[in-house]
Amino acid sequence: MYPPGFRTWVNVEGLSDRLDGRVRPGHFRGVVTVVLKLLEIVQPRKAFFGRKDAQQARLVRQMARDLHLDTEIVVCPIVREPDGLAMSSRNTYLSAEERSAAPVLHRALDGARRAIERGERDALRLVATMREVVATEPLAQPDYAEIVDTETLEPLTRVRGSCLALVAARIGRAHLIDNLLIEEREGRVQTEL
Repeated sequence: MYPPGFRTWVNVEGLSDRLDGRVRPGHFRGVVTVVLKLLEIVQPRKAFFGRKDAQQARLVRQMARDLHLDTEIVVCPIVREPDGLAMSSRNTYLSAEERSAAPVLHRALDGARRAIERGERDALRLVATMREVVATEPLAQPDYAEIVDTETLEPLTRVRGSCLALVAARIGRAHLIDNLLIEEREGRVQTEL
């Protein structure tokens, strides 16, 4: 994929440098470049990405649109373990003790979801709720908790339109991420973990 002398990279401006891009500088430059190369080689009609990696899926959708790719980018629901932990290859890095701590991310998002169902729309309060839950787990080193617009990934002060509650933490050597999709339609708010 990267022959000797390789010098060309793809960067999605304004979406790559926040959230996971802030925690893992340069990560998305590599991801988007290799995805573009694979899509160009294989030329699929559709490519499927998981919503667990919401920022990555958003970057790939933007890249495909900006570069007029014929591939339709399909974002699939999060698949979870029975205790709520989002399935990920990163979970294999967790020791037994770390694995039992990892569902704290799901509990943080579930706390935000329950607050939304009770009528909370202040994003800063929801972020505080997520951070408080993550802080209850001694093995979790928080990276971020934010409520962002699904398209711009810009932080929001209020839940409105289509947005994401995102949470990330390092547990052991694994950087774990998870999110909650929040959609306001006709005055009603729906959530999807």
